[in-house]
Amino acid sequence: MTGFSKLAKVESKLLLRDPAALFSMAVPLFILVIFSSGAGPGDTTLPSMSMTIAVGLVGLYMVPTTLATYRERGILRRLSTTPVSPGALLSVQMILQLVFAMLASAVLVAVSVVIFQASPPARVVAMVAAFLLGTSAIFAVGLLIAATAASGRAANGVGVLLYFPLAFLGGLMQPKEAMPELLAAIGEFTPLGLFRQAVHDAWSGAATQPLLLAIMAAYALVIGLVAARFFRWE
Repeated sequence: MTGFSKLAKVESKLLLRDPAALFSMAVPLFILVIFSSGAGPGDTTLPSMSMTIAVGLVGLYMVPTTLATYRERGILRRLSTTPVSPGALLSVQMILQLVFAMLASAVLVAVSVVIFQASPPARVVAMVAAFLLGTSAIFAVGLLIAATAASGRAANGVGVLLYFPLAFLGGLMQPKEAMPELLAAIGEFTPLGLFRQAVHDAWSGAATQPLLLAIMAAYALVIGLVAARFFRWE
């Protein structure tokens, strides 16, 4: 077994034992269950919101907290003296977090369709594209938090503080139709707002909006490069 695969195995076990993983999985599922009584059969709005909440929690809560904690504890620095580089750890972490976000989303889709009779995703390929681009954009924000936070606790605090206004603007706490027009317009171009709208379009069968995908790709590229530029290994 190579060093990379051993690292992946260890990190997988740590991820499954992390209470934050249970939190990120349980909260969107809880919201889906609680509010499903107000959604009629075939609804795609609530499932799309629940999926956005799940990916947002992983990207803005789990990703920055984990990486900043590793740096704070000197794990990244110690890895630099071994055959397994700090970059390998970051790569493993991002892959595992992505897989976890996909798993959480798959559970939400299955529960929505099988139990609450939501319509199945109408355009699967478009939904996968929206998911990958949106997740990349949200993870890039999480990486930027991890790159600049002084400690794991600071990263946790910044991630949580950033999550709630983004969730509000993105229409996850109330329908955007009930929001002031200016805030609703701003929210459409936040990472969570873009993700929610793109996933909902694909799920409901609406036409893909290339602008949404382009902005998510730009977020992922630009913020990801900034995070890489300022990331500190120790």
